[in-house]
Amino acid sequence: MKSTLVRQDSDKLADVVVRGMQEKKASDIVVLNLKDLKNAVADYFIICSASSDTQIDAIARSVEEEVEKLIGQNPWQTEGRMNREWVLLDYVDVVVHVFLRDRRQFYALEELWGDAEITYVEEETAASVK
Repeated sequence: MKSTLVRQDSDKLADVVVRGMQEKKASDIVVLNLKDLKNAVADYFIICSASSDTQIDAIARSVEEEVEKLIGQNPWQTEGRMNREWVLLDYVDVVVHVFLRDRRQFYALEELWGDAEITYVEEETAASVK
């Protein structure tokens, strides 16, 4: 029973992380579902790209604020804030990666976890007002 609740919690956390990324116009958002992989380090890796180091910081802060507000959880560990090329937010079951576009291509995490179920999140489009 507990493992089902944990999985539901990680599903909700993943949804909130994506929302936080979208708030700051993250691009190329990808959700890697690692639940069915043997020896996976988390249930989800959620990866996005940013166009500048300023946007990396804004996206990471937005994710932290959304998760804190809606779930009441803070990251267990954060890495890369000083480097500002790749920020990692570790929520244990969900690991968030915010990359500068060229760094993301260099590390190619999607390829490392090629057996994962991959979901590409559509870019949010602004609703036209008539």
